[in-house]
Amino acid sequence: MDNKQRTATRSRQRGLSFIGVVFLGVLAVAVFAIGGQSVPIFIEYFAIKKAAIKASRDGTTVPEIRAAFDRAAAIDNIESVAGKDLEVTKRNDKIVVSFSYSREIPLAGPAYLVYRFSESTN
Repeated sequence: MDNKQRTATRSRQRGLSFIGVVFLGVLAVAVFAIGGQSVPIFIEYFAIKKAAIKASRDGTTVPEIRAAFDRAAAIDNIESVAGKDLEVTKRNDKIVVSFSYSREIPLAGPAYLVYRFSESTN
């Protein structure tokens, strides 16, 4: 085999280097680790939203709405927001329940991924 054939064969080779494979592996592990910790946070957010909507429909006074939310929170295992954290207002003869909170995921050292949620019922 002469030099021309060897260089022609090498130039056709494609693929990732070892460093590229390691980098992609670390990136995939990081995405799965953060995603695995984020999924329960979003599940809890949707449970809080559902409980706030149900509480705004079921209650007519502020204590009734907070109690209804606390009952739903006990069933759905909601820990980030309690009935006392809800802001209950009235807009055009309709009860509006609002809440806001944040959750953190520690990444590495002093770095955190922070989710901030703020929602109100219509």
